[in-house]
Amino acid sequence: MTYREKASYHALRFIVGGIFIYASIDKILHPQGFAQAIFNHQILPGNLINLTAAALPWTELILGLCLVLNRFTAGASVLASVLMTTFTSIISFNLIRGLDVGCGCFSTSATEAMNTLTWLRDLFILALTMVLAWLTARRLNQSNPLD
Repeated sequence: MTYREKASYHALRFIVGGIFIYASIDKILHPQGFAQAIFNHQILPGNLINLTAAALPWTELILGLCLVLNRFTAGASVLASVLMTTFTSIISFNLIRGLDVGCGCFSTSATEAMNTLTWLRDLFILALTMVLAWLTARRLNQSNPLD
């Protein structure tokens, strides 16, 4: 792994980890508001909304901490990519449907808009997670993956 790849790996760990930690905070503090945001997306059946609202923010927090602390990065980087693919798909689906609801991405506030810029932001974060997963896989193929 080159110096540039190592630097990119560590920078992406902090950036993506920080994004997931930041995204989890308001949802953890306001689970009812997050459950309402999930409900507003009209995708999940009613019996999964509260479970998702309780589990997803903690998953985001733990995932972000794993990335920032450089622990379990292989699984965390892949899970980050899976979550961002899911989030981007949900936004795409709702934009196509013309559904005008709050995103619920970083805030449980209904004023957090879901629009084309939200979709582009999530595509960018998805790209970051995919590059991070690729760099993590390259790193694991090296003789000393804990550099």
